[in-house]
Amino acid sequence: MLRQLLRIHLGPYKRPIALLVALQLLQTCATLYLPTLNADIIDNGVVRGDTGYILRFGALMIAVSVVQVVCNIGAVHLGARTAAALGRDVRAAVFDRVQSFSAREVGHFGAPSLITRTTNDVQQVQMLVLMAFTLMVSAPIMCVGGIVMALGQDVPLSGVLLAVVPVLGVAVTLIVRRMRPLFRTMQERLDTVNRVLREQITGNRVIRAFVKDAYERERFERANAGLTEVSMSTGRLMALMFPTVMTVVNVSSVAVVWFGAHRIDDGAMEIGALTAFLAYLMQIVMAVMMATFMFMMVPRAEVCAERIEEVLRTESSVIPPAAPVRELSRRGHLEVRGADFRYPGAEEPVLRGVDLVARPGETTAIIGSTGSGKSTLLGLVPRLFDVTGGEVLVDGVDVRDLDPAVMARTVGLVPQRPYLFSGTVATNLRYGNPAASDEELWHALEVAQAAAFVRELEGGLDAPVSQGGTNVSGGQRQRLAIARTLVQRPEIYLFDDSFSALDYTTDALLRTALAAETAESTVVIVAQRVSTIRDADRIVVLDEGRVVGVGRHQELMAGNETYREIVLSQLTEAEAA
Repeated sequence: MLRQLLRIHLGPYKRPIALLVALQLLQTCATLYLPTLNADIIDNGVVRGDTGYILRFGALMIAVSVVQVVCNIGAVHLGARTAAALGRDVRAAVFDRVQSFSAREVGHFGAPSLITRTTNDVQQVQMLVLMAFTLMVSAPIMCVGGIVMALGQDVPLSGVLLAVVPVLGVAVTLIVRRMRPLFRTMQERLDTVNRVLREQITGNRVIRAFVKDAYERERFERANAGLTEVSMSTGRLMALMFPTVMTVVNVSSVAVVWFGAHRIDDGAMEIGALTAFLAYLMQIVMAVMMATFMFMMVPRAEVCAERIEEVLRTESSVIPPAAPVRELSRRGHLEVRGADFRYPGAEEPVLRGVDLVARPGETTAIIGSTGSGKSTLLGLVPRLFDVTGGEVLVDGVDVRDLDPAVMARTVGLVPQRPYLFSGTVATNLRYGNPAASDEELWHALEVAQAAAFVRELEGGLDAPVSQGGTNVSGGQRQRLAIARTLVQRPEIYLFDDSFSALDYTTDALLRTALAAETAESTVVIVAQRVSTIRDADRIVVLDEGRVVGVGRHQELMAGNETYREIVLSQLTEAEAA
């Protein structure tokens, strides 16, 4: 998965990568050449007392060092830019794919996991690429080149390398193999920590209301302890790796000095050659250590790449049309024909054979007990879900064939739990219509009965709104969400229990103002409160996913037992009449 991800997303950067490799090759060659020059200065300059030779080759060493530094700076710069570009592209790809998901796919992964995959997982892959460009490209060149140059200094003494390199390779492989499953567990437990923390921040008021601080603290500590435990296990393996490598390095250095001293004593080797050989041994070992460091990062990056690819391979159940319809002949006519909907893996469908017609200039209400499928039915219109049977038509066109831009322009949804984005009142209201003027915003606020409290806010339309709208009350949040949809001016308005947080007076005023504002539009209201929908032109009664009644209030009171039970659970017989 890691190779596939890198192959796809590093493809556009072949030229910078080629230049980077060339610079790394040049700087590594310069690094390998320096010990040989140093050996020449010792054997031919220092031993013989030839100052001119020392100065000439010293100047050459300085020139080679300058080349090495310049090439290294250029390679690191290119590597950092390319790795950052890779991270940007992968994050954008994950974000685009998540944006295409329906509520079904988002629910499958979960918001905390999607956030972790978009941020931490991408960062791990990006760090691996950066380290590969700055370390791993030069490591094999350094290792092979060091062995060749060491052989050039003294072949018999190079026998030490035959023992050092295989021992290091086996030790690193054994440790890395045990680290890979630990890294997968670490990412999964990081998801858990994010999920618990997100729930506790979002549900802070509920936690305090039920005095569950101790319980939630213990819950977070369990999740945190699980992550700590696997991190400690990984850390112990990582801590074992470097002492293992350094032990082999130090033993091999002692062996080189021991055998090298005997060869110098026998006259088979010069002092400069031994110095150069030790330098090459350290370069070889440094190359192995760089590879070791990379191998430590690879397992975690592989796990992260698998998690990223899992998101990128997941196709949305809401598929964009191949030949989208971009023009509608009628305006605001909504029809649901025999709609079925079943969640993946569910034993029973949520909706079964639902029929519904909503016309311009009329208000259609949907009512039913909790879990009867009201919100799911409303979500089928803007394609938050796609029907698993039947069809949903807007102006005679199946919504699955509609261009998404036309859909957004035609249908406006105020969800059951309205969400406001961080910014200002104005930026939230202009979310569906960026070109809306301040006058249009104030008009929408007046209709939504929100103008009074917005005027009281410091800054008015420019008053800050926190993420999720947590700095305003539930009723204010609902009214701002309704105003946002009014600014959009769609032809079909869908209100999903959007008046539940309002008092009866505000509810009545809002519905009166809405009736005048949406007189020529199609309005569909899902509500639990009977007083909100009793004056609707058509009331659709749902029970266990089926339509069990359609009519006006008085008709249903007289002939539909399900509707009558719902009404009498809220109103007296006299109030209902």
